[in-house]
Amino acid sequence: MKAAIDARWAEEVGFLKALIRLPSDNPPGDTIAHAEETAKRLEALGFQVERHPVPEPFVKQHGMRNVTNLIVREKFGEGTGPTIALNAHGDAVPPGEGWTSDPYGGEEINGAIYGRGAAVSKSDFATYTFALLALKDTSDGLNGTVELHLTYDEEAGGFVGPRWLLEQGLSKPDYAISAGFSHAVTTAHNGCLHLEIVIRGRQAHAATPENGADALEAATPVLAALYEERKRLHKIKSETPGIGSPQLTVGLIEGGINTNVVPDRVTLRVDRRLIPEEDGDAAEEALKDLIETAAPDHESLEVECRRIMLADPMRPISGTERLAEVVKHHAGEVLCEDVRDTGIPLYTDARHYTQVGIPTVLYGAGPRSIAEANAHGADEHIMLADLRAATEVITLTLKDMLSG
Repeated sequence: MKAAIDARWAEEVGFLKALIRLPSDNPPGDTIAHAEETAKRLEALGFQVERHPVPEPFVKQHGMRNVTNLIVREKFGEGTGPTIALNAHGDAVPPGEGWTSDPYGGEEINGAIYGRGAAVSKSDFATYTFALLALKDTSDGLNGTVELHLTYDEEAGGFVGPRWLLEQGLSKPDYAISAGFSHAVTTAHNGCLHLEIVIRGRQAHAATPENGADALEAATPVLAALYEERKRLHKIKSETPGIGSPQLTVGLIEGGINTNVVPDRVTLRVDRRLIPEEDGDAAEEALKDLIETAAPDHESLEVECRRIMLADPMRPISGTERLAEVVKHHAGEVLCEDVRDTGIPLYTDARHYTQVGIPTVLYGAGPRSIAEANAHGADEHIMLADLRAATEVITLTLKDMLSG
């Protein structure tokens, strides 16, 4: 097994660097070129690649320009054993500022590869691809199927990626492993509600503000109520290790016409993180009630709350424990450390698999934490040692699961 991975190690590193060097920023979500380049590289490695373009109206509904998802299917033995999906996403947030290296350079520095998407999660395109190649080289006695689900909309919620593949009946796996962290096996994660609040008033000249209805003034008690709610949520603690508390952030404020005009409209965008114990719909209704109660009662004021996105938390389901135990066992042996199952305070594509009854864990080449890799920050990187370890762990896990 190790020999099979070592024989292609330089090729795996080159594969990851090539994927980093081709931008796939989301937004704007123009990712079709990256998907095609990935497909060609997979075909050069001997895989048959299915290209699944998502209809344009559905893609635009989720704020992107185009999406083509990729599936690779490899059957072992008679193929009557379990089907295991390996899911990673190729879209990445824009680089932003503050980089000391080229965000699209794929540079190797001090045992790490730097670039946007290196940790989240182009690294696991490489992990899963080369684990599958190693498994093909050591396939005696195996029975089942391994699928690569390489998708392109995680940064927009995964609705035209994994969820679309599953809803279209393009895949029905028995288990799934999604991009994650080499030093922990994730079995639960937070959900997320994005809510837009629009407060409409009536404009007027700043010399006679009494003739208008000040939307910004009306937004002030709403903001105060939201920040009080944040304090209340901070006192709540999830029972799942690694999750922490529910969170609330006002991430965007827009409004006003000019300095000398009473603002007639103010828009707030709220990010509400949901712990696994919470229900997304119930949390949304409670937040809307809070906003409507806090807003001033004035005939010239109107408050509208609109859901932008709701991603429910991921929770362990029947079968998760078995998969997690296999991954933990092999990760512990490869890393020579105690690898535990945990939760993370993020939301990921993995939830789409558990929501349709597929036992799923997150495991991949990521480091001990998002912060350690500068994921979604400047100088994002992945340690080569973590990439090598994750490739071996995934290969051993697949071999174990397909051996009955």
